[in-house]
Amino acid sequence: MAKAFQKIYTQITAITKATCSLKAEGVGNDELATVNGKLAQVVKIIGDEVTLQVFQGTEGIPTNAEVVFLGKAPSLKVSDQLAGRFFNAYGEPIDGGPAIEGKEVEIGGPSVNPVRRKQPSELIATGIAGIDLNNTLVSGQKIPFFADPDQPYNQVMANVALRAEADKIILGGMGLTNDDYLYFKNVFSNAGVLDHIVSFVNTTENPPVERLLIPDMALTAAEYFAVEKHEKVLVLLTDMTLYADALAIVSNRMDQIPSKDSMPGSLYSDLAKIYEKAVQFPETIGGGSITIIAVTTLSGGDITHAIPDNTGYITEGQLYLRRDSEIGKVIVDPFRSLSRLKQLVAGKKTREDHPQVMNAAVRLYADAANAKTKKENGFDLTDYDNRCLDFARDYSREILAIDVNINTTQMLDVAWTLFGKYFKPEEVNIKAALVEKYWPAK
Repeated sequence: MAKAFQKIYTQITAITKATCSLKAEGVGNDELATVNGKLAQVVKIIGDEVTLQVFQGTEGIPTNAEVVFLGKAPSLKVSDQLAGRFFNAYGEPIDGGPAIEGKEVEIGGPSVNPVRRKQPSELIATGIAGIDLNNTLVSGQKIPFFADPDQPYNQVMANVALRAEADKIILGGMGLTNDDYLYFKNVFSNAGVLDHIVSFVNTTENPPVERLLIPDMALTAAEYFAVEKHEKVLVLLTDMTLYADALAIVSNRMDQIPSKDSMPGSLYSDLAKIYEKAVQFPETIGGGSITIIAVTTLSGGDITHAIPDNTGYITEGQLYLRRDSEIGKVIVDPFRSLSRLKQLVAGKKTREDHPQVMNAAVRLYADAANAKTKKENGFDLTDYDNRCLDFARDYSREILAIDVNINTTQMLDVAWTLFGKYFKPEEVNIKAALVEKYWPAK
């Protein structure tokens, strides 16, 4: 748009560390502007009083700075050219490649009308047995990884991107270190899968408030491939705790009264706006889907903090990472992880024995935990207790560890092998017909 048709003002009435305010007319919510050459966005309008969030901070901006309203909200050009590319929070290429040509779409639009959705029923196999066996994911699901900051969650996300059976993977990286950014880039390049991965990246060197654009950029790209191309799309967001921290920075600098744990009172709706973009479309309109897996790092392991607490109300379960001292590896904890939609595909889109094997394995793992408690308290262990402890060690190493890369059929076969190694058929409490069919031969 020519500058002559843009709204230009030169009288700022208030400046904070992240925002500035002025009187302006005909301005829309979320509209972009430049303040003294710095990109900004409208975050509040009361009458003719407009507050702008300046992405790079307000340092050096005078009260007579030129404010130019651009007449549009943040947008992304969508086309098949997005595949295989890396972009910043504004949708600009950061991989040295050419600019994208395509239809310009405003980000942050509404989620899909519930009556246009189909109940999720398609399997999303991640190739990580600890997820696929006990916490099977379904297309159109929204689920977080809860992890301590020292857990290798970005490596897990990269592995999911490499192994997941999806048409497109959209990565939204918020507050990534340069090492993490280069790790994702090198892993995708070396694996030869860049052609179906789109990445939006905000690093620690970029202003924190830019992170607020990343999820909407990623989901706008996801909606293009799911709606226009009818593809199965998996969106990976990391780290939503840093996204929420950026929300708190802006909220606090706008003098809004914080809620629990210094988070803004709008945290629930801010997170829901993102997670509710997960959807399975019916076959009558193409059958595409958007599935969201998002990392939420825990402060001191506190799962009751406002960020994971609100996340748990919105999402359909959680995947919990922890280090298993017995095997020295990070596992997907079967006790603290839960996929509330797994019953829609387990045994239906996977092998018939999946639900029974899953339940038996977790029960035996729980018996091992009880045996471990008995041992720690000085009680004698039975033969069954010792066999449960041996089973749990192998089960963690061969199924739950995040580096186990096997398909859904192989993981069930491994579980049956472990059952046969340590137990009698009657001890696993699985239907006789399934035992007869799948119990390993001596």
